[in-house]
Parts: sequence; C-alpha cells; structure tokens
Amino acid sequence: MPPNLQLNALGNLFLYLTTFLGAFLAALWLSLIFWAYRDVRQRTDDRLSHILAAVVVSVLGPPGLVIYLILRPPKTQDEVYQHTLEEEALLSEIEQRQLCPGCGAETRVDWQVCPQCHTRLRKPCANCGHLLELTWQLCPACASPVAGGRSDQPAERPAVPTAS
Repeated sequence: MPPNLQLNALGNLFLYLTTFLGAFLAALWLSLIFWAYRDVRQRTDDRLSHILAAVVVSVLGPPGLVIYLILRPPKTQDEVYQHTLEEEALLSEIEQRQLCPGCGAETRVDWQVCPQCHTRLRKPCANCGHLLELTWQLCPACASPVAGGRSDQPAERPAVPTAS
C-alpha cells in the first residue's frame, strides 16, 4: 500500500473516531440537560427552578450537573406527599386514642371507669346496658332517654371502696 493511502486511511479513521466521540459527548450533554430538567420537575413546581437547572447543566456540562445535584431539593414531590400522608395517619391515630379526663391515662371504649384515678368515663343504659358517654341524653342503641343525662355536669367520680 502506498504511504499516501495509509495516511489517508489513518486520517479517515481519526475523522470517524472524533466524529463518533463528538456525537457521543453531544448526546451525553443533551441527556444530562434533559435528565436535570425532568428531575427538577419532579422536585418542585417552580418554573424558574426548572429553567435554571437546565441552563446550569447546559452551560457548565458535567460540573453543572454536580452543582445541580448539590443544590436540588432533597425529596421529590411524591416523597413529600407520602411523608405528609404518614404524618397525618399518625396524628389521626393519636387523636383517636381515648384519654381519661381526670388523669390523662389511655382508656378503652368499653371501660366505665378509669383504672388509674377511678374517674367515671361512661355509664350503662338503664334499658339495654349499652355503654353511654356521660353527656348523652339518649341511648343510640335503643333510643331510650337517659336518666340524668345533662351535658353541663362534670365527670363524676364514684366512691372508692375502702378496705375495712
């Protein structure tokens, strides 16, 4: 093979390799911009942040991506929403707990008195025996009126039996 053809073949090979490498780097650069833009859209609704993330990555390239990764919001909007739902579930669970008005101890729905301080929590219906709140004036189970069911009375304390 003549030396002129070898140089021409090496020049063509170098041209193809540099073209391929340039195309690869351009595709990598565009994919970084696209990824940063999509990522910031999942993390915030602020349009300015969307544009700034894409501009920083497009102008600075891979170092811009590192800067974006440092400055981006730590959680996606979906993660923030899930965290909020978990907090609300925990708070509603805490609110559903029944506490004794006398001592603040946790009580159950089927208890008439608090085992800690003996504060009266509920009373049985005289007609059907269903447990009623102290302020109820009507039994929801049998619809009979409750004797002495006034809402302005504070919680009663039953007499504590004394050991003789």
